[in-house]
Amino acid sequence: MRSTTRPRAASAVAAVLAALAALAALAAPLAAQASPLQSGPMTGYSEMREAMLWVQTSRAARVRFEYWDSLAPGTRLRTAEVATEARTGFTARLVADQVEPGRVYHYELLLDGSRVPLGRPLRFRTQALWQWREDPPPFRIALGSCFYVNEPAYDRPGTPYGSDFQVLDAIGRARPDAMLWLGDNTYLREADWYSRTGILRRWTHTRSHPGLQPLLGAMHHYATWDDHDYGPDDADRSYRDKRITREAFGLFWANPAAVFGEEEGITTMFRWADVDFFLLDDRWWRVPNDRRGGGRTMLGHAQREWLVDALVASRAPFKIVVLGGQVLNPARRFETLATYPEEREWLLARIAEEGISGVFFVSGDIHHTELARLERPGSYPLYDLSVSPLTAGISRVRPDDGNTLRLPETVVEEHNFATLDFSGPRTDRQMVITVWNAEGERKWERVVKARELR
Repeated sequence: MRSTTRPRAASAVAAVLAALAALAALAAPLAAQASPLQSGPMTGYSEMREAMLWVQTSRAARVRFEYWDSLAPGTRLRTAEVATEARTGFTARLVADQVEPGRVYHYELLLDGSRVPLGRPLRFRTQALWQWREDPPPFRIALGSCFYVNEPAYDRPGTPYGSDFQVLDAIGRARPDAMLWLGDNTYLREADWYSRTGILRRWTHTRSHPGLQPLLGAMHHYATWDDHDYGPDDADRSYRDKRITREAFGLFWANPAAVFGEEEGITTMFRWADVDFFLLDDRWWRVPNDRRGGGRTMLGHAQREWLVDALVASRAPFKIVVLGGQVLNPARRFETLATYPEEREWLLARIAEEGISGVFFVSGDIHHTELARLERPGSYPLYDLSVSPLTAGISRVRPDDGNTLRLPETVVEEHNFATLDFSGPRTDRQMVITVWNAEGERKWERVVKARELR
């Protein structure tokens, strides 16, 4: 009796265990489907002592990150824990502040206390402490603007405006240290312009694009804006809901602190190795294009004075000035700085009078890519690299458009992005500009030496 009963009992236990295992296997996909992750995680700004991490959930959830030095994976560190809520679009921005300079850290996301398996690497890099020790490290920055994600119910009728989303994969394969978004990073539609609900919904829709997710956590991200992520087409300081779009910009990006605080524009700057990047706001203080009296400005008095101060104070060999629209183009059409001629001349005069070296402009907006060069007798030439579009519609160059500074061989009329590679010893740095199409094929390349901008 006993010899036959024990095998039967063991078989019954085994059957129960097998059933439980099967249920667990069925429950695992359901648990994954129930994850409140909406988009991200995204790696934001980086400094020597901290970096910012971002994520969005689909409902209220408790959020934190755990991270570890790639050279010491056994020591887990963690951010604070926050609760996402509808009022802030269920977004969370958390600071990893237990870090050392010049290290690579891996991180993972925890929602409601549970780790979220993503199947893709998440990492950030702290800024290196190279000063007085060694030459600044080489690094790569990717550039792009005009990122349109289709939503037929709210798009204008006709051919879909967004396409070639494989450009996101191409950017990832380029392995930049950081991505700099040059404006029109989402496209608010007519249904979105005049409600907080619509604005947050549009940002959520764009940020949730599946092809964007691997990019968000693989490199650092910085951004400025232009009209379409600020408000309606060609929007200016009169836009009623600019404080709401300013709030949304802060919720969905992880930029360094804004120069004028959270209430006045998005102006900021960051340093990567030995290069300074100045991210300007071309919308907040902008006088309407068609206004005739009262003084005309795009940048506003406070912002342009801050820019000159910051450029004078900078010791960077390259001072990258970033604006949503073109600065050097002399044609007074579309939304170039030349449509505000006094301000354009004022800025160029200050750069010359103050003897500021290393200035290089970067812009987006125009739906094709080109490099402009302004010769200045007695000084170095100024450049304006316009990189556009990532996925939005493409515009062809018109022979009569008036941009006499354009270098024709640099025009790219397809979806594209650019990279800036900085390298060389401290006393002889160089920047390599490369433009790539949506497939990751090189379109053109140009080397600019720091000594050429003195």
